[in-house]
Amino acid sequence: MYAAATESLIKQAREIKEEELQRFCGRIFKLLHTKDVSGDTVDSLQRLNLIVSATKYARELPSDLVMKLQTLLRSSSCPEQLQVLTSSIIRESFPPSVHSLCSDLSHDSRTFSHVASVVLAQAGNKEDVMPLCHHLLKSLESRLSDGQISRHALPILSEMSTTLTRIMCSLNPDQVNLVSRKLVDWLRYASMQQGASMSSGGFFSGPRTRQPAPLTEVDGVVTGDFFTVLCLGQSYSEDQWMNMYTFSMIKSWLLTYDTGGTTNTESDDRSEVDSSVMSMVSATSSSSRLLPPKERLREKAFEYCQRLIEQSDRKALKKTDTELQKACIVESVSIMDIICGEDPSYVYRAFPCIKALYGRLNGDLAYARALLPIAQFYLNHSEIAAVDAEAVFCQLFSHCPAEQFNEPMLAFEFVQFCLLNASVLQDRVANYRQSFPNILKFLAWNSSGLIAEFVELLPSLIASDTAIELLHTILDLPCLAAALDLQQRSACYQASDRTAWDQQGAKVAACLDAFRQPFYRGLFLYILRPEAGTGDTIDRLKMLHEILADMAESPRVVRCAQVVPVLLHVYFNTFTQVRVTNERSGHLIFYISLIPFRSISLRVSLCLSKMRTFARSAPVMTCYSEEDTEEIITRAHELINLLKLPNVAQFVLAPSAGGNGPRWHRDTNASLPQGMRAVSGLLHRHSSSLPT
Repeated sequence: MYAAATESLIKQAREIKEEELQRFCGRIFKLLHTKDVSGDTVDSLQRLNLIVSATKYARELPSDLVMKLQTLLRSSSCPEQLQVLTSSIIRESFPPSVHSLCSDLSHDSRTFSHVASVVLAQAGNKEDVMPLCHHLLKSLESRLSDGQISRHALPILSEMSTTLTRIMCSLNPDQVNLVSRKLVDWLRYASMQQGASMSSGGFFSGPRTRQPAPLTEVDGVVTGDFFTVLCLGQSYSEDQWMNMYTFSMIKSWLLTYDTGGTTNTESDDRSEVDSSVMSMVSATSSSSRLLPPKERLREKAFEYCQRLIEQSDRKALKKTDTELQKACIVESVSIMDIICGEDPSYVYRAFPCIKALYGRLNGDLAYARALLPIAQFYLNHSEIAAVDAEAVFCQLFSHCPAEQFNEPMLAFEFVQFCLLNASVLQDRVANYRQSFPNILKFLAWNSSGLIAEFVELLPSLIASDTAIELLHTILDLPCLAAALDLQQRSACYQASDRTAWDQQGAKVAACLDAFRQPFYRGLFLYILRPEAGTGDTIDRLKMLHEILADMAESPRVVRCAQVVPVLLHVYFNTFTQVRVTNERSGHLIFYISLIPFRSISLRVSLCLSKMRTFARSAPVMTCYSEEDTEEIITRAHELINLLKLPNVAQFVLAPSAGGNGPRWHRDTNASLPQGMRAVSGLLHRHSSSLPT
């Protein structure tokens, strides 16, 4: 009901006529000139915000209303609720308000942040954003008191950096150095006492300020080192908030402005220096304040990340703090990875910390997502430090997909990791391609959300020695989805608890019984295998299909069945581009020809009968043109009619024993090519010999 009401409001906002919109704007203009802000004014602004936000194009508002909204936005005395609404309306409306808003920027931090959000959203070139940029950097440099430069500054700075990148512009070296110095101060030198808080003071006295209390670690111990985001308190001071905001943006800042390497000429030759010398130089420089700003920011960010990793080893008293520890591990390792990429001397300082972290997290499924940045670090730097990374990738590709395939966030991040590093993984990680049975578990369980990613990833999993097994695995994807479902249910419900089993439904309960029977254990072990190499397929596949038949209508199984043809299209397109030996190629053709043997003619006919619906589905339409789609539907109809002819189904789906030899498929004088040429004439759409 709520969704329907919301959709109705959005539809009304999109369909409002221009004349009605102008009248409504005139009414708002009058309301804004009253002395007091009424509830009607707020409601009208909220409705106007919905109107300008509900369409893809900017709505043009009357110039007098836009000027009034700008005045409210720039007024430090304006209630924040109105500032939020006006900034949102101006941001989505036409014409742009960039130049008029930048003419006299406010020093009030709250007002400045709302104005900046409009300017950064509408900026189209360097001239649009530079006045805002200069004002912000000048404010940072002037060391204004608390309340004038507050926690609003860093989100603006981070967004400004993103906007400059979007319009292909950047800060100059002096500006980068200025920001780097400020980030160092906020990141490393925040106060160690909790922020001041007010207490009521009792009935006969006014509120009083409590004495500052020390900060604590997540396990309740008083903090003895410098402040980080894992230091806890009842309230935080302004510089502590700046510390937390700095850590949240340091990764994007380093990626944007630390790609030019070190700023002094001597550091250009560091890669040629012995690793022990480089490590010693970096260690001694950590206590020096004479480093250039960019290098000093690297150093302090590196120390900050090391401290966070140490803090993450503490036993948190609250579950929310445990989750914060996990997030800090992921972010810290990623930042250290970036720093080591820019300055290889940090690799030798980082690896002891990263190796200890991996040793602590290895085997703990609760920290599975943290293994991805650790694996990225090993992938990027293990060769430089001569560190063996095999165990890391064995853990990553063996245990994570097999045991946490049902974690959607891990599934997405895991596949993104594989996509980002596909070429390197193929060349340097031996078990990457061998692990496709495990990797495909993510797709089997999360097919609707990962199909686009797997269309891109699949080519990197194809290798000549496992191509046949991968082909069968793709065809078995619906069976894999059903088996994973049974595995999850079996883990949740004990066999003795028949009530819980029966609540799953009679069909599912029967499948669960089969899943637990030792007689079928080999079938399920194969379909749930973690890596390739145990065989291209299994002999009792028909039996597996019969066991899982009652789960054929499961939504997850149905979605996987819809995905299979799309993956097959990618598979065959990729394989034709892979250079393999003639013997290997003939071996593949032989197995491809055997694929129809896996199904009886009835199931093939059923599949073909559903081809029209499938060919018109969204995933397929993205892969084929309209002409190709029509050709698929036509050919499916012709094949259905062909299978109705006497002995044709038996000839195609159950060939003679000669089909076991490759010659039967390659030799044009052999029976299959000859037979296919004979029946090809029957496929002509104008042939009158086809049954109807």
